[in-house]
Amino acid sequence: MKNISFRNDVLPLKNELFRLALRITLNRAEAEDIVQDTLIKVWNNRDHWGDIDSIEAYCLTITRNLSLDHLKKSGRDTKSLDERPQDEIDQSSNPYEDMLQKDRINLLHRLVDGLPEKQRCCMQLRDFEGKPYKEIANILSITEEQVKVNIFRARQAIKQQFREFDKYGL
Repeated sequence: MKNISFRNDVLPLKNELFRLALRITLNRAEAEDIVQDTLIKVWNNRDHWGDIDSIEAYCLTITRNLSLDHLKKSGRDTKSLDERPQDEIDQSSNPYEDMLQKDRINLLHRLVDGLPEKQRCCMQLRDFEGKPYKEIANILSITEEQVKVNIFRARQAIKQQFREFDKYGL
């Protein structure tokens, strides 16, 4: 058990917590509120920090749970990422390639959004955040094997659906 400092160990996680909350809620303002609530909750539980093995996993778990609770309270599962304003896209050599790239990115976002919640979370934490399997297992309170199975199934589902769309056209 190491000494945990809020300033040195918890505050540097705020960007990572924000990205996780944003991926789940798909709303910048809600994600900011969730991160603030997470930091308050972590601070209020400072007496129990000595019992925590990984403060990062602890904070990510709180953020994930608060984000999912927020979605349930608001009465919506998730809205598709393509309903958000698109960030600047990479400048391709011509407008046709720009359109194809934008359509494929939108399709990929819709496919990821359509995954079951556990598969989506595992995939996001592994493929987008680069977390190791053990840490994902701690965050989601499942075994490493379940994490690997969920990631495999998520990737297979996206690959299959992407091929079907690509085969028949966008």
